[in-house]
Amino acid sequence: MAKRQANRAGGRAARGGLPAGVLDVWGGGQLLAFSGLDGPTPYRHSLVARTAFRDVGLLVKIPDEAELHFAPGRPRKVFLTGDVFDIVHAAGRTRGAFLDAAHLLIEGPCRVRAAGAGLTCVTRDGRTLIAAAALCDPALIAADLDEAVERRMHWIKSVPKPRLPAGLPRKTLWKCLSVIKTNTYAPDGAIRHRYTTPDRWPHRGVWLWDSAFNAIGIRHLDAALARDAVEAVLDNQWPDGLVQISVFQDGRRSEMTQPPTLAMAAGLIHDADPAGGGPWLRRIYPKLAAYLDWDMAHRDVDGAGLLEWAIEPNRRCRCGESGWDNSPRFDCALPLDAVDFNSLLAVECEQMARLADLLDRRAERRTWAARHRRLCRLINRRLWNEDLGIYVDCEANTGRQRPMLSAAGLLPLACGAPTARQARRLARHLRDPASLGTPLPVPTVSPSHADMYSKDMWRGPVWVNVNWLIARGLDRYRLRDEAVLIRRKTLAAVEKYYGRHGAIFEFFDDEDRIAPPDLLRKTLNDPSQWIHQVIHDYMWTATLYVDMRAAAAKTGRGSEPTGDR
Repeated sequence: MAKRQANRAGGRAARGGLPAGVLDVWGGGQLLAFSGLDGPTPYRHSLVARTAFRDVGLLVKIPDEAELHFAPGRPRKVFLTGDVFDIVHAAGRTRGAFLDAAHLLIEGPCRVRAAGAGLTCVTRDGRTLIAAAALCDPALIAADLDEAVERRMHWIKSVPKPRLPAGLPRKTLWKCLSVIKTNTYAPDGAIRHRYTTPDRWPHRGVWLWDSAFNAIGIRHLDAALARDAVEAVLDNQWPDGLVQISVFQDGRRSEMTQPPTLAMAAGLIHDADPAGGGPWLRRIYPKLAAYLDWDMAHRDVDGAGLLEWAIEPNRRCRCGESGWDNSPRFDCALPLDAVDFNSLLAVECEQMARLADLLDRRAERRTWAARHRRLCRLINRRLWNEDLGIYVDCEANTGRQRPMLSAAGLLPLACGAPTARQARRLARHLRDPASLGTPLPVPTVSPSHADMYSKDMWRGPVWVNVNWLIARGLDRYRLRDEAVLIRRKTLAAVEKYYGRHGAIFEFFDDEDRIAPPDLLRKTLNDPSQWIHQVIHDYMWTATLYVDMRAAAAKTGRGSEPTGDR
């Protein structure tokens, strides 16, 4: 009787202060881990698990693999965050919480199967302690589970949140808060600030443009964390200015970079919290300048002023540096004056001019503003295709355009390159089903390109960060209807598939017919290989969902944006 009362009290403690009907969706692939917001997260010894795809249970993935089986079938009642769960199922009730990064305490039915040598399992009195073997403390099986639950729930309950109506929007918002917390690490080794990752499994590490988009959403919740997320990327900047594509605590390095987005993120964070970020802005400004100078010095193979991504020999990932890994834009394996690279660089130059002005660096403000204007002129001169009414990539060595209807062709809206006439022509693609007006816009490749289009990652599917950039660009030209359309449909897709599958997904079918878990990832859909399965609980989908919802809540007009610049 006393134990049942304690269990009921634990359930109430977890849910106390939460709206009814949130964090109650079960589905395979949801990530669980101890957050760096609550304490240290040692890279080699932090447990990471995901919900099982069959029956009720967890699959431990790091630091070794194990199956935790709670019950057959589907759960009857669920409360699930990234570090706390309380599940009623056919065999009774199982609840648990992370005590720290290395220990997961579970109470109730739990059978451990096939645990690897990197894990230790302790069982006693209806409890199970799963731990990283190198840090295991068996005495923690007696820890106060209710207290652990209360501690784990503190951040998600306390951060400011946009006010949303009950139903899928509110449910999805709370899930996104959980994903944000789960995918945050504490400082570790060479990474001296709290940092965010695309997903605790399988990517791990800190990635350049992911961190920028993550910080953009987090700024509404925790501006200090958003600043850390940006500065963590700069912790391992090379002496020559290179900010590499990713950094891992185990020392892996790369000579590749990623889309320039850090100055944009820094500007938005400062706008959200100008009083708290002055010294931070002064500290990171020279680093931002150096990384953009590196791009301009090392990614202009023909010296003509527009930049080209590095191209890789891997046919499944020709251009990981672009972030558009397997886009057919790069199938030619040639250096291209890339629409996305130059548009984002122009956005960065414009932002740097604004940051220089804030920091009273007047000469530098003029330099960055001149760079922005020059890039916009070159984008229009070399990348605009008048016949298609869209921007396209151009072969750097020949000057020959490579016509393609792609979401990338709309990105110059974000930097202000198009004239008003060009912007209106770009917007028309979003209403044209034969172009980019798919049921869920904006496709990374138009289905009209039958020889290049597929349901494979960047070869057609929709990405939330690209939509976010395009919608901001449309705002810039006061094309409000098109901007609202993109945001509304993007938010609805994130909500729909969270409600059905329990996860926040990496990308979505532009025709909205195939569920995200069934899409291809680099030519295959094979859940046994991480590179070939759509990522679940993906960070920038969660953070940009928060950003779009926060903007809409400020206006009081549903999915209407604030239009902040």
